[in-house]
Amino acid sequence: MQRKVIQRSLRGAIFALIAASCFLAGCKFQFGVGYNQGYQPDQPIAFSHELHVGQNQIQCQYCHSQVERSNHSNIPALSTCMNCHMVVKTDSPEIQKLRDAYDAGKSIAWTKVHMLPDHVKFSHQAHVQKGVNCQTCHGEIEKMAKVYQHADLSMGWCVNCHREPENKAPLNCSTCHH
Repeated sequence: MQRKVIQRSLRGAIFALIAASCFLAGCKFQFGVGYNQGYQPDQPIAFSHELHVGQNQIQCQYCHSQVERSNHSNIPALSTCMNCHMVVKTDSPEIQKLRDAYDAGKSIAWTKVHMLPDHVKFSHQAHVQKGVNCQTCHGEIEKMAKVYQHADLSMGWCVNCHREPENKAPLNCSTCHH
């Protein structure tokens, strides 16, 4: 038991030493997940939020239909896409990929863009129901031809938003941590 406490303390001291050294040296290295600001992975199908949300004015909740009722924002079912694409741009190679997957009963393996550590619980439902718009965290999604992570989504970034008096958001640790 005592050995585990010593090992844990030693790991903490090593981490603190590395972090302090990095700080003093002026490093811009960030530890952990959630610092992926600007991350913009390629997707299996080139999907433009700029076209769908910006030009065509499709509301986020049409495609991400569970965002008001779930902790997680769902990736749209292919049937949602096919509601329009049975007749719209059917000759597009990207839409053909969509149709092929739909006809085969498969899904598209989208690459996750926004990541949080496993020990963080985030509820889209709570934020949407409080009136937080999608752009607050996701940026001007309606202008993104290719989605990227707008905010760093660090603990400090979230806490700063929770501290704004108009948000009346809780600041206790258990709000976001298991």
